Amino acid sequence: MRFDGDVTGPILEPALLVGDHVRLEPLDPRHAPGLAAASADGEGWRKWTTTVPTPDGVPAEIDRRLAEHAAGRMVPWATCLPDGTPVGMTTYMNIDEPNRRLEIGSTWLAASAQGTEVNPEAKLLQLARAFDELDCIAVEFRTHWHNRQSRRAIAALGAKQDGVLRNHSIWRDGTLRDTVVFSILREEWPAVRSGLRARLGAA
Repeated sequence: MRFDGDVTGPILEPALLVGDHVRLEPLDPRHAPGLAAASADGEGWRKWTTTVPTPDGVPAEIDRRLAEHAAGRMVPWATCLPDGTPVGMTTYMNIDEPNRRLEIGSTWLAASAQGTEVNPEAKLLQLARAFDELDCIAVEFRTHWHNRQSRRAIAALGAKQDGVLRNHSIWRDGTLRDTVVFSILREEWPAVRSGLRARLGAA
């Protein structure tokens, strides 16, 4: 499956991605109760540098992401444990088919899943689909300048920082967000893949 120039084409096909420690299930309203519990785990919505829905706001966020998918702008997943318990969300977004680029973003995890094998394996699955199946040239990651935890996690994947988009967007509290942009290039993918596999093996 590759980019084919058709916004309804393979890149937007829902794909179940399964690893040893995580399942990325195509997002569905049935995930709402589990995702509400995941949101409550750590109260991530209270952190001003992140955009985690409140437990009550999870159904609306699922609807928003599914609407973005229907419009050809996003591929949303529920991040689940092997037994199917939802622990967060993630997406492909900012899909640029002519240039075969996309961003892995709008990602959040329950506090209990952070620092485990869940995030690195989820990224391994998403990157493998992007590079090996969709023939991406580059995959981006973006985060708030002040979200140091996220910046460390992205760098730990093997992504390189491209730069900082200053005053890039107006944040929900009215402040101006500086956005840090990272990317992994197609020729860097084999080394990144090996690094992630070694990291998971060590875990």
